[in-house]
Amino acid sequence: MKLRRTLLTAAAAAAALTLGVPATAQAQNYKSEYRMSLVVGTAFPWGKGGEIWANKVKEKTQGRINIKLYPGVSLIQGDQTREFSALRQGVIDMAIGSTINWSPQVKQLNLFSLPFLMPDYAAIDALTQGEVGKQMFTILDKAGVVPLAWGENGYRELTNSKHAVKTPADLKGLKIRIVGSPLFIDTFTALGANPTQMSWADAQPAFASGAVDGQENPLSIFTAAKLQNVGQKYVTMWHYVADPLVFVVNKDVWNSWTPADREAVRQAAVEAGKEEIVIARKGLVEPGQPLLKDIAAMGVTITELTPDERAAFVKVTKPVYDKWKPQVGTDLVNMAEKAIAARKK
Repeated sequence: MKLRRTLLTAAAAAAALTLGVPATAQAQNYKSEYRMSLVVGTAFPWGKGGEIWANKVKEKTQGRINIKLYPGVSLIQGDQTREFSALRQGVIDMAIGSTINWSPQVKQLNLFSLPFLMPDYAAIDALTQGEVGKQMFTILDKAGVVPLAWGENGYRELTNSKHAVKTPADLKGLKIRIVGSPLFIDTFTALGANPTQMSWADAQPAFASGAVDGQENPLSIFTAAKLQNVGQKYVTMWHYVADPLVFVVNKDVWNSWTPADREAVRQAAVEAGKEEIVIARKGLVEPGQPLLKDIAAMGVTITELTPDERAAFVKVTKPVYDKWKPQVGTDLVNMAEKAIAARKK
């Protein structure tokens, strides 16, 4: 009888352990380290967003989920446009990805690259923080990843080494580095430029040697990469496209975590995204735009387009917009246009 009681007690204790510590049991199957892919390092707002997310995840999961950053898309030999496929395949565990870089795999992400769709920051927010953003997350989920939050690389302003660009004619013949997106090729071809696809790592030496005349990127990238030192002496503020970032996790990795840890990772992403957007816009949303003054002080000529000057660029690229609208999804673009028209400025 005593032996039977002992066995029952032992069995009850084992059952209690099994039921009471599922998180720990599952956590034993966690990887010792998760690989986060980033295009740039922590000197840039984008990379800083990755650092913030990783730190918050470690804190919120009490160290169960540890993330190592891999800038320069080094997990896939620097090929930005392969990042989304590698994420789905599990080569990458998590990423903060560019909507531009992922648009070849998810065509709806080209929405944000339609030329001159988003005239101001309120327009970007109207999309990412509204129904369009929710729909985009549904699309990304169906495409095979778990989207958690929005960040921002920022408006992609034009820079070059030759002369100030105020009109489409000023772009004629300029060799402009672009990312590998057919929509970007169409846009710059329509403007009379010579679009040249290359990775960011290859682009900087090309600017220094004069092999490439210019590029388009957020000004936070301009300053962090010190592009004025590689001949980029002319900046045109044209707000032609913006590049929202998406915080995502590989689906198998996501499903391997406990529900509590998933929620912790999601919350960490939302918080990191909000902080990253503030960093990305710093110096551009404050009165007087102090970042522009800092760049001008480096001997860079900054051209801010008047509404009429900007309208000339809009007109020249309108056929490209119209061509791509059905490819992105007419209903999705219509929803975006309505959201922007209704935004609070």
